[in-house]
Amino acid sequence: MKNFLAFAFGSLFSVGLMISGMSNPQKIIGFLDLFGNWDASLAFVMMGAIAVAFIPFQKAVRSSAPKTVYGESIDLPSGNKIDPKLITGALMFGVGWGLAGICPGPSFTLIGLGYYQGLYFILAMIAGAFIHRKWSGV
Repeated sequence: MKNFLAFAFGSLFSVGLMISGMSNPQKIIGFLDLFGNWDASLAFVMMGAIAVAFIPFQKAVRSSAPKTVYGESIDLPSGNKIDPKLITGALMFGVGWGLAGICPGPSFTLIGLGYYQGLYFILAMIAGAFIHRKWSGV
């Protein structure tokens, strides 16, 4: 049942991304084009996501042993240190997002929509994760 619900909610998220146009790389690039033809719609999607997730996240953060609805433990980060690895990773993510207009979640919906560029992005993302694991020794 747990896997079925995960699949159902993931599918709902994917359909929402497609209907809202947030899978469209041009929409993302339009949001990042602050000094051109700026498209603010992604900001509203982000605000909606924050509104939905705020209370559950607060509950998890304030709990001494946060658990999922199925009683599984949630491993929250223990550190809050901003180090060079975090800054480098954030910069790489931001530059990649800005250049491609594709984020990891919506990249999978692009394949469903028939955009082969999503596959290139996913392959590059997997290669980047592999390289990171090799270099960092994870």
